Amino acid sequence: MKKLIVAAAIVLGTISSFATPHVAPIENNIVVGVQDEYTEVALDALPDAVKSTITNSFPGAKLEKAYVNENKEYKLEISMSEKTYTVYTDAEGIVIKK
Repeated sequence: MKKLIVAAAIVLGTISSFATPHVAPIENNIVVGVQDEYTEVALDALPDAVKSTITNSFPGAKLEKAYVNENKEYKLEISMSEKTYTVYTDAEGIVIKK
C-alpha cells in the first residue's frame, strides 16, 4: 500500500509538471522610419567644396544625385564599380556620415 501511494504521488507530480502551459515570448519589433527632409538639387548647383570632396575622397566615383536639407547638409548618391553609396556632407564638404 505504501508503494502504491508513493507511485501515485510520483505519477501525479510528473503529470503536473508537464501540465504547465508553455507561453512563447512575444517579440515586439517596432520599425520607425525616419523621413528625409532633403530636396533634390541640380549637380551643377553643388558647392565646389562638396564636389572636390567627392573627387578627392572617392576617386573614380560618379555623382548620380544630390539632395540638400534646410541645414545645408548634402545627401549625395554616388556610384563606384557598379555599386551605389550614399554620402552625407556639410556645405564645406566635410563628410558627416556614410
